[in-house]
Amino acid sequence: MSAAQAGSPGATVLPRAARVFGDGPLSRACALIHTLLTVEGMLLLTLAPSMLGLLFLGADPANLPLAALCLVPLGPSLSAALYALHHRSRELTELRPARVCLRGLRLNSCAALRIWVPLLAWLTVIAYGLTHFAATGLPGWWAVLLGVIGVGVLLWGAHALVLTALFTFRTIDTARLAGYFLLRHGRATLGAASLLVLVTAATLWWTEALPLLLAPVLLLSLLHTSRPMIAETQEDFTA
Repeated sequence: MSAAQAGSPGATVLPRAARVFGDGPLSRACALIHTLLTVEGMLLLTLAPSMLGLLFLGADPANLPLAALCLVPLGPSLSAALYALHHRSRELTELRPARVCLRGLRLNSCAALRIWVPLLAWLTVIAYGLTHFAATGLPGWWAVLLGVIGVGVLLWGAHALVLTALFTFRTIDTARLAGYFLLRHGRATLGAASLLVLVTAATLWWTEALPLLLAPVLLLSLLHTSRPMIAETQEDFTA
């Protein structure tokens, strides 16, 4: 028997690596589910007055300006949810998603509103024009053009909200970066477009409440497809 095996004074005994509670795949999955459910609860809580207002308004196109006013809190809420999902903990013992979401709401609300309010105004004008298009007497290709502009505004808005949630830039710089990344990172733009199609289909074929219920999963997917954009922003546009 060797000296190491016999436990002689010169032997080095290496301790066996112990598994830490909360670092297994099942624990990480539970942490993710807990974070998603908490973010969903925070979204429902912050958007409850808006949803109540939309229920009272109904689906009359004449109410579009009032509906847009009800949706003003949606921008800061989405920004806070993106912040919480990006900074989520992978360990069960370090889960504080509600606190992180509130921090994101406090840090990003003003910046998100400066992006979201003009975006919402543009979308309201486009939606109002499309719903009353027959009364304008314009050729049909104008409706197609308005639809294309609306999709472009939504994709730009998705990039802008991600940048607003994760970085601190001037509003004009955020707007420019969002426009730059529309063509710079086609994968991120395509991912946002796919989510837009999914949300539209869920709203038209099932219920408008379904995208809200799936919002944390959709936002997590948006963060995943936006990783190249986030990485380039960190490397090239932050100190």
